[in-house]
Amino acid sequence: MNTTVTPPPVSGLVYGTILNDRPSLERMGEALSQPPYGKPPRAPVLYIKPYNTHVGTGSTVRLPRGADRVDLGATLGVVVGAPAARLSEATALDAVAGYTAVLDLSLPSASVYRPPVREKCFDGACPMGPEVVARAAVPDPSALTVRTFVNGAEVAVRRLSDLVRPVPRLLADVTEFMTLNPGDVLLAGVALDLPQAGPGDRVAVEIAGVGRLDIMLEGDAR
Repeated sequence: MNTTVTPPPVSGLVYGTILNDRPSLERMGEALSQPPYGKPPRAPVLYIKPYNTHVGTGSTVRLPRGADRVDLGATLGVVVGAPAARLSEATALDAVAGYTAVLDLSLPSASVYRPPVREKCFDGACPMGPEVVARAAVPDPSALTVRTFVNGAEVAVRRLSDLVRPVPRLLADVTEFMTLNPGDVLLAGVALDLPQAGPGDRVAVEIAGVGRLDIMLEGDAR
């Protein structure tokens, strides 16, 4: 593990996305047509990872009091480089500055309906880094593979070819109703079937061509 703590490589807001991968939609199945959901999503399902969650590689993240496990939502962060409003899918990547590895930490929950603040927004719940890799270095984000490690052992592999809305379409759909500003980050999507870790575990996210992010988890001893 990289023991050097670095600040997060972005300065803007971070917007998470769920139900943007085919395995998650298949896993939910008919449940998406039942209460409380009512019907499968027709637009991106978003939530915010506020500033208190943003930390860089090498950080130690303290779990909330009483929590002994956390979901490890490894994903790609799409970093906005220019004001982005009403983008077209064909040219959406022109507004992208680059990409970074992100670990969207969340307390385990059986429901994805209206992702709750406590589970998603505890301090340090959005490690990012180690840097922003220029867009030109990643010709096709859908070709990337995201790997998650716990204590050196690979526990999850995800290929972004599983995205329902690939990055250009996701940007177009999100900016249809809201503006993204330079420095903001849009997460490509977090799967539902996630590995977990707990206090004392070292966690890493590796995306070839983008970078490797390392953190340490600790419990709340108060």
